[in-house]
Amino acid sequence: MQTSALPDLAHTDAKPVHWLATATAMAAVVAVAGLLQPDAATATASASEHRVATQHGAAPAAAAPDPAAVTYPLDCGAAGRTVADSAHGDLDGDGGPETVAVVRCAAGSGTPPSGIYVVTQASGAAPRVVATLVDPAQKLNVTDFTVRDGKVSATLLGYSSADVPRCCPDELESAAWQWKGNAFIKTAGPAGATTRGA
Repeated sequence: MQTSALPDLAHTDAKPVHWLATATAMAAVVAVAGLLQPDAATATASASEHRVATQHGAAPAAAAPDPAAVTYPLDCGAAGRTVADSAHGDLDGDGGPETVAVVRCAAGSGTPPSGIYVVTQASGAAPRVVATLVDPAQKLNVTDFTVRDGKVSATLLGYSSADVPRCCPDELESAAWQWKGNAFIKTAGPAGATTRGA
């Protein structure tokens, strides 16, 4: 049997006193780490100070434009318009929220086609439409509408021909719009037939 040219390692011949020293050192490290953590009272106090500073002088975050206060490019005659759904978010990354509204004519029955509009509001000005993502002239119905992480998403229901009853769209498209450069770019999943029961 050959002997190793290396010296014996200390841990290969550990005694109980070595284990006790190691445990004591580990306990000291854990105790010091615990002392370095911020306590809950400090975090709460700074949050309260932030709220007070916001209430007394700091400018509040801009409110999203009111979708009901906008004139939409949608001719409904005497029926008038209705905002069927709306959501807000910072779509262009400027720090201010935009509102996205699903708008249609206020028909007494049936489901009139919808439009999706992006509304913005400059400080001190009236809200206004800055983009039309879906034009009601496309004769689409909008469902599953969301605004999240700077992206507008919706499911668009349409008709394959003029013979399809207006009550029962037979085409479906998943669509999303995102601000890139200086325009909203649309991405869409494949259009397909809807699965409606009789």
